[in-house]
Amino acid sequence: MYGEDQTLGTTEMGEATRRDFLYIATGAVGAVGVGALAWPFINQMNPDASALALASVEVDVSNVAEGQQIKVMWRGKPLFIRNRTDKEVEEANAVDVADLPDGLARNLNLAEDAPATDKNRAAGADGSEKLIIMVGVCTHLGCIPLGEAGDFDGWFCPCHGSHYDTAGRIRKGPAPENLLIPPYEYTSETVVKIG
Repeated sequence: MYGEDQTLGTTEMGEATRRDFLYIATGAVGAVGVGALAWPFINQMNPDASALALASVEVDVSNVAEGQQIKVMWRGKPLFIRNRTDKEVEEANAVDVADLPDGLARNLNLAEDAPATDKNRAAGADGSEKLIIMVGVCTHLGCIPLGEAGDFDGWFCPCHGSHYDTAGRIRKGPAPENLLIPPYEYTSETVVKIG
């Protein structure tokens, strides 16, 4: 025992022994086991099929009459799509951006620093300002504002008193930002893909 080579795992020639193989095989099986155990926890963080289906939505806006608003669900949030009247567009254009509590357009289709003009918030396929598409969630605490209400005949959040104008810009109340304009593109003259 005292005269033998005390090196474990290799012979005097430096070749691998059965013990080395067992160490490597045990480590490999352990790594596969940890991976198999961790996979369900990692996979549950991926969005489910219903969330992926709502990642984008197509809406035919030709059915939205002038002065009418429809609500569509997108990513679990309501979208307000409104075909505004000429009077509503005129009222929105008459507002000086410098007088707004939030001077940014909050339009995900434009640069972050785009001003909150009515044109920068409108979504008409032909460049008109009549159609507007917004995420219908109050920027204060996430309530759903009421349409054609409030001091500016736009949207009103009765929970805490936020008033938005006909372009969805905050005008009065605790909400810090304008209603968000989601990413969108027209797939035809009357169909808009949101998301």
